[in-house]
Amino acid sequence: MGKNTQTYLVGGVSAIGGFLFGYDIGVISSILEMDYWKLYFHNPGSVGVGVIVSLLTAGCFVGSLCAGWIADRFSRKRAIMSACVVFCLGAAIQCGSRNRAMLIIGRFIAGLGVGVLSMSVPVFQSEIAPPHIRGRLVSLQQWAITWGILVAFWIDYGCHFIDSHASWRIPIGLQIVPAVILFVSMIFMPYSPRWLVDNDRIDEAQKVLARLRSGGDIHAPEVMEELEEIKEAVRIDRETAVRSYTDLLRVPIRRRVVLGVLIQALQQLTGINVSMYFATSIFKQAGLSGNNAPLLAQGVNGVVNMLATVPAILWIDRWGRRKTLMLGSLGCGITYFIQAVAKGATQHKTYDEDGSLNLNIPKGPSYLIIVMMYLFVASFAMSWGPIGWIYPSEIFPMRIRSKANSITTASNWIFNFVIGLVSPILIKKITWGLDLIFAIIMFSSIAIVYLFYPETKNRSLEDMEVIFTGSIWSHKDRKRIAQYDNANKGHEDDKINTKDF
Repeated sequence: MGKNTQTYLVGGVSAIGGFLFGYDIGVISSILEMDYWKLYFHNPGSVGVGVIVSLLTAGCFVGSLCAGWIADRFSRKRAIMSACVVFCLGAAIQCGSRNRAMLIIGRFIAGLGVGVLSMSVPVFQSEIAPPHIRGRLVSLQQWAITWGILVAFWIDYGCHFIDSHASWRIPIGLQIVPAVILFVSMIFMPYSPRWLVDNDRIDEAQKVLARLRSGGDIHAPEVMEELEEIKEAVRIDRETAVRSYTDLLRVPIRRRVVLGVLIQALQQLTGINVSMYFATSIFKQAGLSGNNAPLLAQGVNGVVNMLATVPAILWIDRWGRRKTLMLGSLGCGITYFIQAVAKGATQHKTYDEDGSLNLNIPKGPSYLIIVMMYLFVASFAMSWGPIGWIYPSEIFPMRIRSKANSITTASNWIFNFVIGLVSPILIKKITWGLDLIFAIIMFSSIAIVYLFYPETKNRSLEDMEVIFTGSIWSHKDRKRIAQYDNANKGHEDDKINTKDF
């Protein structure tokens, strides 16, 4: 890590915000199958389950829309801290729920906090990172999500042996612990240097850059150079400042907003949260029987998700965004298509007394489906998982970054909400048809990325103006960008030679 140790530390601490959302995904996924939880909440059907699951994401949608104003007005750091307080309140209400309404209200309130975190954390990470490790640093957000899912899976597995309602209350209540850790840790973290410059706190920004880049030397050349770049970018941004959300729809910013919204929507349309929220039910449908087997398979799913994110963290700034997304889409699409064929060709539907669906798939095809599900999760974790957060956080100018990212993040949550609401119904009604729908979306996304998404790896945040002022057809704009790179090659070589990983 070398001289970037402080940057990694600050980015890693803020990534705990992703852990909170990941933990909720994991904890609710397994709790839905706990007998004591079903008994306490009167065995909710597929519609009831959809509402309970999706109300957190509805809160995330509202929270992410509010996050832009909060992060601009009070700073990224304080936005993260305030979100922790809101999340703790929601988690406490869920833990103490006396009825279904109380559980839903608690999930919505917790979602408000997660929504603010999901916008503020990637923006904060992107603004403290130098270009050559920005992708890696923002990837920590997604890795923290996978760790949250993993930890929740295994806590749920351990708690399901408890013979009381504590089996589901304990996992929910433990969500408060990482939120408190994040709140306390952020007290000691710096403000975003770009936010400080934008608020005319230049001396503070210089000290923060010195802490992050040069071990505290405020007169280091790299500190002075980056400070001047930020000041110039802020000056230009102020001349074309976006004063309302409607201004985001005007040229030239509109293109970037559309791309940011689309990449966040496509991240959810991969169907990843169907695999995470309802994996236990899917494993049961695939033929895993007994109380323990589906939960164990879900735990393995979390391990695969976490481990497969590591290559992206290490090499995303070498692979690039475009190529990684297209290969990830190809992998996801193939695994979905194989699952659809295996289910459609071999399933024989029957229903239990409680209305649960069994597909009665033979052992061979059922194992194939489970393996394909793991391979899908791995394909997602190495591509759409981290880049869905990286890309929107790095493409916008300073003066609109929070507002624009609040919109792009809100699109993630609204699609998450819809998918969480309808998926339990579709899993039961059309089974393999849902896999086929996701396969088509994934294959289509390859063309979308190729045609419209410029490469952004190793670019400074201030560099994005050049990248996004050309043709909207990114595959046709590579010659212009190559000419720009050649003109600046000498300067970039000097920067590369000073990198310290």
